[in-house]
Amino acid sequence: MGKPVVHWEVTGKNSKRLQKFYADLFDWKVDANNPMEYGMVDTGGKGINGGIAAAQEGPGGVTFYVEVENLEEYLRSAERLGGKTVMPASEVPGGPTLAFLADPEGNRIGLIKAGTMGRAR
Repeated sequence: MGKPVVHWEVTGKNSKRLQKFYADLFDWKVDANNPMEYGMVDTGGKGINGGIAAAQEGPGGVTFYVEVENLEEYLRSAERLGGKTVMPASEVPGGPTLAFLADPEGNRIGLIKAGTMGRAR
């Protein structure tokens, strides 16, 4: 069985503006009441919830996150298939354990270690 997409993220230079835009456009509840002002998006029980945040580098973009059991194994597989590791496995304080890879065209994909996503809520 395929691995599920469990989260998505939109990042940009002005996270507050993006949070308001998407909340108004799609009627999403966005809660950025946390020290990082990371906007946790609740889509109202339909679809996959996500996040809207400030870009850590560059102009930002859209990333989707796939849940896997072993982050390092999937990073090695991605590299074997022509991708590359962008960020090795790291634990977000109070949140999930994640890693980032780039596909052969440079698109950034997030990996979330199975069983750690619930810590982000």
